[in-house]
Amino acid sequence: MTERPSWDDYFMTIAEDVATRATCIRRKVGAVLVKDKRILSTGYNGAPTGITHCTPETCLRTIYNVPSGERHELCRGLHAEQNAIIQAAYHGVSIKDAILYVTHQPCSICTKMLINSGIRKFIFKHPYKDKLATDMMEEAGVITVVYRSKDSLS
Repeated sequence: MTERPSWDDYFMTIAEDVATRATCIRRKVGAVLVKDKRILSTGYNGAPTGITHCTPETCLRTIYNVPSGERHELCRGLHAEQNAIIQAAYHGVSIKDAILYVTHQPCSICTKMLINSGIRKFIFKHPYKDKLATDMMEEAGVITVVYRSKDSLS
């Protein structure tokens, strides 16, 4: 019998699978909101429903040469965390006290939304240099965990 993955490994693998649906041309991000070991909602980054996906020719961040981590409003897409929150709201699912599993550390905008949604623990695989986001997480008492799979420790 093969060894079962830990809950963190299981949910982070799902977040990585969710990221494969992303339509952003710069970064593929997936998010999963979990409570009591049950998935409440998922989200990936990309253009809103009914809006044409970005291409290298239409990406505003490429056109205006916007550096990563700056001017988040110059983008047609939603972040994975935003889509996970929106999907939960759309379907009437409370995410208060859930845990966020996300492939990349949330930016400052997503951090504000997640804090006000009642999410108090973020588990992410790839840290992101956003001092404001990190400061807000700390001030709000959000537990942050940089995910490391068992395989990456060997």
